[in-house]
Amino acid sequence: MDTYDLIVIGGGSGGLACARRAAEYGARVLLAEAGRLGGTCVNVGCVPKKVMWNAAQIAHGVHDGPGYGFSLTQGPHHWDKLKEGRDAYVLRLNGIYERNLAGSKVELARGYARLVAPGAVEIGDRRVTAPRVMIATGGRPWVPSLSGAELGITSDGFFELPRRPERVAVVGAGYIAVELAGVFQALGSKVQLVVRSTVLRHFDEMLGQAWLAIARDQGIEVVTQAVPQALSREAGALKLQLTDGRAVGPVDCVLWAVGREPLTAGIGLREAGVKLDAAGYVVTDRFQDTNVEGIHAIGDVTGRAPLTPVAIAAGRRWSDRVFGGKAGRHLDYDNIPTVVFSHPPIGTVGLTEAQARAAHGDAVKVYSAGFVPMYHALTPEKPKAQMKLVCVGPEEKVVGVHTIGPGSDEMIQGFGVAVKMGATKQDFDDTVAVHPTSAEEFVTMR
Repeated sequence: MDTYDLIVIGGGSGGLACARRAAEYGARVLLAEAGRLGGTCVNVGCVPKKVMWNAAQIAHGVHDGPGYGFSLTQGPHHWDKLKEGRDAYVLRLNGIYERNLAGSKVELARGYARLVAPGAVEIGDRRVTAPRVMIATGGRPWVPSLSGAELGITSDGFFELPRRPERVAVVGAGYIAVELAGVFQALGSKVQLVVRSTVLRHFDEMLGQAWLAIARDQGIEVVTQAVPQALSREAGALKLQLTDGRAVGPVDCVLWAVGREPLTAGIGLREAGVKLDAAGYVVTDRFQDTNVEGIHAIGDVTGRAPLTPVAIAAGRRWSDRVFGGKAGRHLDYDNIPTVVFSHPPIGTVGLTEAQARAAHGDAVKVYSAGFVPMYHALTPEKPKAQMKLVCVGPEEKVVGVHTIGPGSDEMIQGFGVAVKMGATKQDFDDTVAVHPTSAEEFVTMR
């Protein structure tokens, strides 16, 4: 039986980061993964999604070209060629991750891993032990339990589509639904977005409302107050029946983007006594420790801020503390910046206005701006960018920054640093604007 200092179960972003950082400190590490290295992000998430977003951005650029003097005719888009290039890029990344593990002297064990005893893990017919086991198995898309649900696809299936469907119904209201609906629409599909109430409800209300207005102008049909009841195939097309008697369709593709669930089944967690919450996520403290000594968890499997950089940061900080001697080091889950790769993109960090008012009441002051970005000065459509600063207290500490419009994806990183450092509205005001940009609005709001 082989013994290690650390066994990591799961070769996604968090597991890889944790394993390599521990090995840098001299730990003997084994990482178990049955699938492709890189997890959701690299294979069916952030990376291939961003490739598709780039393609959609180019389509928008072609549409906007005549306003800038280009005589363009938008010919057919070759989805198969895009898929071929995207898949080849992801495959290269898989190989890079494997080489990086080898370079860090992390042993890679191919196969499904399962806890069989405290500190003991089975991978196929092999048993290995370690005083510390890191659970980094991630999550997967959730499919609703209704008749015919298997006729639809999830975000995983989106990346398997050999060709673009002409008519699509995207069911869901979160960032995955918004992103994929936008890609389909930009590349030529007729899109219906099916939502219960509104979109992006966990974000600042301004962002969801602004996106809805822009999406409708772009041609996305938003079906509201919609609760799916059944999905069926009729005459070669799909029809989504709603509980109120309405129907969506006929369409060629129904994509479920209604949430995700943790990959915790079958890996021995319950048998080991590891506490899971009602949704099956691993419960951890701020140090990523579970209730069982020697068993830890990071990333989407914990249900806390399910974002790739969060999993990476949590894994590295854990290894810093445990193997690097950096006592007390852990991830602070407050003020995590994030982006929705919609069209246009959304950037956000900190508290929403509603959250701030619930916590601080009348001490909250909000600054906002709405304007047509200069990019659209010469285009026929004039979608408005929207920006908001949420401030608290007499010093007007900035506790929330929210933006939708061109460039929001890139600018939010810098403003995330400002919020993390405790910047005030006066700090923003005292910063010279970069002109002409959309970002300058954040330092000129009154």
